[in-house]
Amino acid sequence: MTQQVHPLARSPWGRALLGLIGVAAFVALWKFAQVSGWAPSGTIPDPFLLPQALMDEWNSDRLMPAIMSSLVHYAWGLALGTLFGFLVGTVAASSSMMDALHAWLARILRPIPPLAWVVFAIAWFKVSHAGAAFVIAIGVFWVNYFATYSAVRHVDPKYYELARAFGQNGYLRQALQVTLPGAAPGIFSGIRTGIGQAWMTLIAAELLGVPGMGQEMNSAAGVGAYEAVVVYMLVISLVYTLSDTLFALVEKRVLTWRPS
Repeated sequence: MTQQVHPLARSPWGRALLGLIGVAAFVALWKFAQVSGWAPSGTIPDPFLLPQALMDEWNSDRLMPAIMSSLVHYAWGLALGTLFGFLVGTVAASSSMMDALHAWLARILRPIPPLAWVVFAIAWFKVSHAGAAFVIAIGVFWVNYFATYSAVRHVDPKYYELARAFGQNGYLRQALQVTLPGAAPGIFSGIRTGIGQAWMTLIAAELLGVPGMGQEMNSAAGVGAYEAVVVYMLVISLVYTLSDTLFALVEKRVLTWRPS
């Protein structure tokens, strides 16, 4: 089916206006739910009190320390999960022996949610940045593993034939000259997805006591400060948007040869 393009959606300003209207409609619906008694009193935060809640969190010196604490285990978990997911996925996809050796193991471990490992993370690393990074890395690992595995497996065999015709033989040489360039778009897609997956896993891990924005959300919810909870939710959205935008710029620069 062909998508019908509204006249306003044909220009950047028009799309921005439509986006603003959508946000305004959402806030209006939110405010209606808050005043209509749809949920127990006090459990739906007032959207108009969010600016004051943001200032309160900032002035209390809780906001920035929470952000920085979250970024520590976020960065380590994202880096480790991405690296090992890429390495294992590449080797498994390019080696039939490795693929066969780990196939059953991957099927056994993949369905286990990252948060199921929290028990062991606490036992091995206590309530710490290392424990949170471990849980995050597991979630990110599988995203990058499958993205890399699929991307490498779908590199056109004709590229390898062409490489051999020009004397590019050997596993390492073909991996660098053919496999990685051919699989790069899929690999970068996995990394980008992992950036979001890491945030989802991070907040859940922090709810168990690791210092960061998740812990602050849990503390605020415990005293009924739901506006503060939403503040941290929006900050997470902002940080994710910034990191995703930055990665998109890097991806565009690295993959300059790819048609836009």
